[in-house]
Amino acid sequence: MPEAMQRTRAIAAIANRDGLDSQALLEAAAEGWHAAGLVVAGLVAENNLTDGECSASFLRDITSGRRFSIQLDAAPEGTTCHLDAAGLDVACADLLPRLAGADVVILSKFGKTEAAGGGLRAAFAGAVASGVPLLTTVSPKHVEAWAAFAQGTTWLEPDLPSILRWRDSATA
Repeated sequence: MPEAMQRTRAIAAIANRDGLDSQALLEAAAEGWHAAGLVVAGLVAENNLTDGECSASFLRDITSGRRFSIQLDAAPEGTTCHLDAAGLDVACADLLPRLAGADVVILSKFGKTEAAGGGLRAAFAGAVASGVPLLTTVSPKHVEAWAAFAQGTTWLEPDLPSILRWRDSATA
């Protein structure tokens, strides 16, 4: 199979929607792959219990368990979003050296910060460039930016069997 075809199959996303705990799905996939002996690198979001536009308080490294705060105490004036871009940058920088040695990379989501070129964008780019299978989530309002970034994404149903089938086909 041509390398470009392999890279296309190696990128998968789940469309986020209300009522879907996509982070639990990512974690379940990571746990299963880790138990099967695969090296999994990545970050999952830990959601907070407060109302507001941003629901994640921390990113947690899948391998080490290290938590990175990504929530400001107060939203900047003119916005309701408490997202701390500096926290995303620290989490991304910590993860980057481990991407090349991974069998699969899981990144919590491609959101507004990544669409603007920041946040975990460097980790997304590193995983795509290396050809390591990459799994993420994308909210409906960022699908267009994601499509421009990762053409040929395999869109998955939000269930564990679909995720596992994708991983098997991405490395076949």
